[in-house]
Amino acid sequence: MGLLLEFFLCYFIATGVHCVHQIQWLPCQFTDEHVSLNNEGHVETQLIHRQAMLQFGQKGDTPVNPDAITFLITGSKLDLRRYLDGVEAEQLECELRRYSTEGMHIHWPSQEAKDYNRWFTCTLKQDKGLFTVTGFLRHPSNEPPPGQQDYRSWPAIADTEILTTSVAMVTKTQTPSVKATLGSQQRLHCQFGIDHRGANTTVEWHWQQRGERIKLFSHCSRTGQIQGSGVGKKALAGGDATYTLPFTKMSSEGTYICSVLVNPLFGNQDVVVHIEEPPRVSLNVGPVLSLLDGNEHKVVCEADNYYPLDVEINWYEQDPAALGQRVGAPLPKMLQNILLSSHKHNQDKTYSVSGFFYLKASLKDSGRQFTCSVSHKSLRMPVKKSFILQVEEPTSWTFYLMVFFILAFLLVVLAVMLSALHTARKKSKQNKPY
Repeated sequence: MGLLLEFFLCYFIATGVHCVHQIQWLPCQFTDEHVSLNNEGHVETQLIHRQAMLQFGQKGDTPVNPDAITFLITGSKLDLRRYLDGVEAEQLECELRRYSTEGMHIHWPSQEAKDYNRWFTCTLKQDKGLFTVTGFLRHPSNEPPPGQQDYRSWPAIADTEILTTSVAMVTKTQTPSVKATLGSQQRLHCQFGIDHRGANTTVEWHWQQRGERIKLFSHCSRTGQIQGSGVGKKALAGGDATYTLPFTKMSSEGTYICSVLVNPLFGNQDVVVHIEEPPRVSLNVGPVLSLLDGNEHKVVCEADNYYPLDVEINWYEQDPAALGQRVGAPLPKMLQNILLSSHKHNQDKTYSVSGFFYLKASLKDSGRQFTCSVSHKSLRMPVKKSFILQVEEPTSWTFYLMVFFILAFLLVVLAVMLSALHTARKKSKQNKPY
């Protein structure tokens, strides 16, 4: 029966609902805080890293690790595991922290008879950066908050204590880091869930970069008031606060902050947008460069309109015998006499640079392939442009002199023959009888 129930629960993965019982516990780091005043009267915070377990179950369950602090998450309308995209426990990084309401006490609609709550946050990150989930854990308590600066007198937590909690609110982003090209449209994912209906929720988006902060969007569910654009109102009703960036510009780079406020809880997710524009690579020569032996030519490889600044340009040469050889071919040789131009700052704030060298033609180098390779963080693989060198032997001056004399002789012979022919015709006319 248990296996059958598990099958039906996991079956919903195919319909878009993840199996909620695949993770039963997670090892976590509980970052505790000790706040005090130093001798100069300034507040100092000491972070204390403690061993903890995040355990899913029912009130009264035996802790998986009795030697660690256990945060026992009991059932509520929000299951934190539904936001984990079905990943394995080994792929998750878990951190627990205390959460300060700064002395604010608001009766949470779904709480039990106990009047007060102690709050914690649980942040789960996929180890490859695919998503970040933050859950707000509510632990019922008989003790009121100690005051506005409650972080100065946190209640002590023993090393083996069991804290029975439930998930009150969740925020998530599937795009913690976004790489965007210029002119592209980007969807910055933000999702939230609350354990009760009718909550007075305020959702906002801000853009922040180098000390500047701008509000992009705001919506209050109580008043229905909307400021800005980029988030669908209907989607908000279902907990989807995804922001659409319609046309990325260089000024779009920065940190986008999705915040969800349900007093006394304030959750946010950061989405960092990086502009990465790949370089356009070109050569100043065609696929084949023909030169006379001994001549010199400047060969230029241009990398245009890329961002950010760092780019690498290398030139390689390969022997003609190795061209087309798949097995056992020697590696191309990197040229050392490469010169780089200064970076050009374009009007659209992208950059351009060139890598060039002076190629002196030699008959022994005829048939060699020269390749420019450009690497940039926006490229998975370097961009390569190549040409084949063809070297011809120059014709000597004696050859030209000989051709000149032959032509001159032929011209003289032709002139003599024309003159003799003309004389013969003239005599023939004179001897003709009337």
